[in-house]
Amino acid sequence: MRMISVSLRRAEQGFSYIMVMTAIVILGVAMSAAARQWKTMVQRELEADLLAKGIEIQNALALYSASAKAGRVVPGEVYPQTLADLTRLPKPFLRKVYLDPLGHGEWELVRAPTGGIMGVRSRSKSKPIKQSNFPLAVRHFERKPTHYDWVFQFPNPSMAALTPPGAQPLPAAPGQPTAPGGTVGSGSPSPPGTPPPAPPPAASPPVASL
Repeated sequence: MRMISVSLRRAEQGFSYIMVMTAIVILGVAMSAAARQWKTMVQRELEADLLAKGIEIQNALALYSASAKAGRVVPGEVYPQTLADLTRLPKPFLRKVYLDPLGHGEWELVRAPTGGIMGVRSRSKSKPIKQSNFPLAVRHFERKPTHYDWVFQFPNPSMAALTPPGAQPLPAAPGQPTAPGGTVGSGSPSPPGTPPPAPPPAASPPVASL
């Protein structure tokens, strides 16, 4: 009886050991999945923050250029020399100089060929989770391989999506003929090879009364 009891006790201990090891494995898998899910959630939030701050800087650059060119004929765009210039009183275009949410530091500045800052980009070279459904202002970010390829600049390839449809024809000046279709006629002769306009139909002769 004593030997049977010892054998049963050993079997129970072995079974308990297996149960404990199984529980540890399951707990490890669950914690690993939760860690991956947490990392994904944090990255999504950081990407949303990057988009919000980057677009705000991009819009500030556009407003800065428009304000600098107001009332003047200036070729191209006018850009600030530093991001702090966008926050200057009395007319700030940016609330504050933000840091790169993903790079955890200063933005990498995109310099314009004519001088000044025309955009910013994150220093992060990691692959973004977001690959589609971007705001119209940066919809060209779709399928970009890294966050470093998200360049917030003015102008950019997505600007055409925000431009109104084709401009309406200009009204004709007084005394200037208007061509068919609403375009202003130039008064120049027709190009060679253009057939002359058809003459108006001849009026029918009056019918003599009997």
